[in-house]
Amino acid sequence: MKLTQIISLNLLLVFSLLASTASAEGFSDKKEVKIFIQQMVKKHQFNKNYLETLFAEAKLYDSILKAIARPAEGKPWYEYRPIFVTKKRTQGGINFWKENADALARAEQKYGVPREIIVAIIGVETRYGKHAGKYPVFDALATLAFGYPPRATFFKSELEHFLLMTREEKIQAKDLLGSYAGAMGMPQFISSSFRHYAVDFDGDGKRDLWNNTTDAIGSVANYFRKHHWKPGQPITHQVQVHGVRYKNLITNNLKPSHTQLDLLVNGVILPGNIAEDLKGKLLKLKKPDEPEYWVVWDNFYVITRYNHSALYSMAVYQLSQKIKQGYLNQ
Repeated sequence: MKLTQIISLNLLLVFSLLASTASAEGFSDKKEVKIFIQQMVKKHQFNKNYLETLFAEAKLYDSILKAIARPAEGKPWYEYRPIFVTKKRTQGGINFWKENADALARAEQKYGVPREIIVAIIGVETRYGKHAGKYPVFDALATLAFGYPPRATFFKSELEHFLLMTREEKIQAKDLLGSYAGAMGMPQFISSSFRHYAVDFDGDGKRDLWNNTTDAIGSVANYFRKHHWKPGQPITHQVQVHGVRYKNLITNNLKPSHTQLDLLVNGVILPGNIAEDLKGKLLKLKKPDEPEYWVVWDNFYVITRYNHSALYSMAVYQLSQKIKQGYLNQ
């Protein structure tokens, strides 16, 4: 065996041992966990023994730490789009719309959010409820809160919201499954979003985003309304650009802040039917040959509040249009 092969095998062995150690380590002896428990007892009057038992039984998932380090949003647009905008997901959305037509119509009427956007969100998130996650939510949040320092503050806050949510909704914390990041149910709400935006849309006295499609539909619509969705306004337009000045408009800030005059004088060719007071943001999406350019408006920004990624929001928009076209053509 070559020396390089021996070194590689030894490295693999070391990493395997580290991974297994992390998984077996758990949370009980972590100082940060003990502090967190004390805070939850003092701030929210949780039972100390209950929390200690939850953490003692929780597992630290190495697969979660690996997954969060390589999100799909790191891909270029031409690789990202085919994950979500597919014939299968489009047909699934058409079928979902048919099966839940009444609830979708009622949600659009009450909250002002188009049916196709609601359907596309649930389609992108969980394939219409078929893939809502396999990880115990408590374990996932604990793993990220106490095993992923770059976002520890955020996930400690979500773990706090999760415990409050389970107490408020009278749900056993160990019973809930979700994504590697602790997102839950058909629309993949994180814990704080559940507490703030989930609704009992069928009036049965419970907010159930795992098994109740009507609640999931109403909750997505409510989320968008609360984030200032503007009924009847556009979402985005694909545009052409010329010159070089348009490059100065392409930044990481997703908030639409450029007047249409700004866009025009910097080389962006806009459609002629846009309300004069709307402000836009220029996006550049990578493709293997020539890039695509899109101007996005306030409603697109609202979609980014669900997932702070331009790629995610564009995938939702494009999937929604295919679903709507397919549904109306049947």
